[in-house]
Amino acid sequence: MSVRIGARGLAVVHSAPDGNPLPALGPVTFKIDAGQFVALVGPSGSGKSTLIRVLAGLIAPTRGEATLDERPIREPSPQVALMFQDANLMPWRTVLDNIALPLELLGAAKLERYEAAQGLLPRLGLSEFAQAYPGELSGGMAQRVALGRVLIQRPDVLLLDEPFGALDALTREQVGADLLELWTQERPTVLMVTHDINEAVLLADRVLVMSRRPGQIVADIPVPLDRPRRMGDIYSDEFGRIAQQVRAKIEPA
Repeated sequence: MSVRIGARGLAVVHSAPDGNPLPALGPVTFKIDAGQFVALVGPSGSGKSTLIRVLAGLIAPTRGEATLDERPIREPSPQVALMFQDANLMPWRTVLDNIALPLELLGAAKLERYEAAQGLLPRLGLSEFAQAYPGELSGGMAQRVALGRVLIQRPDVLLLDEPFGALDALTREQVGADLLELWTQERPTVLMVTHDINEAVLLADRVLVMSRRPGQIVADIPVPLDRPRRMGDIYSDEFGRIAQQVRAKIEPA
């Protein structure tokens, strides 16, 4: 069951080399309803990754709070899974073993974790690669393995920090379509950081736009496009209108 996640007056301030405060993020306030897919866009350095790490419980805010079902987030939660741009696969482990790793760390029996990993392989398009090693995989396949490693935890909340940023355009589209299909089946609550406006509009129910550092949310743009969505949707007038609305908020005239 997915859950709500959000922030109330959340801000992060770092210390500059000269000792002066360096505002990095916020304040930001928002809520993401259970099962929603929300994209987060904004200029480089606006604090998007910082926000993801606060929501994941990896760093503490300077002010305000991140919330999970209205409860303050003080530490990493088993309900929340995090995926970065780098697949970070263990090169000495097979695809199956890489996907099963989170369950192994949780102490699950070998049969249990292998059955769970095997069940994900067809949905990730990796059925023929169970015994392959990361060095034998393309970038897109490696990201599918990383996605499987996250999904095997059956998270209520999925935080994605530029998960497809290192992929070429075509592979990015394919893996994005895989993610959308898997989200449709499982319906976790998703917040995904991306620099690709078309990707944000194609995947998300809403697009949050952040300002330059210290990042604040300057727009919350709904995406009322019918689901399921296909790559061809990007050529529709309605899609173009929404994408332009997002772009105008990132690059104000």
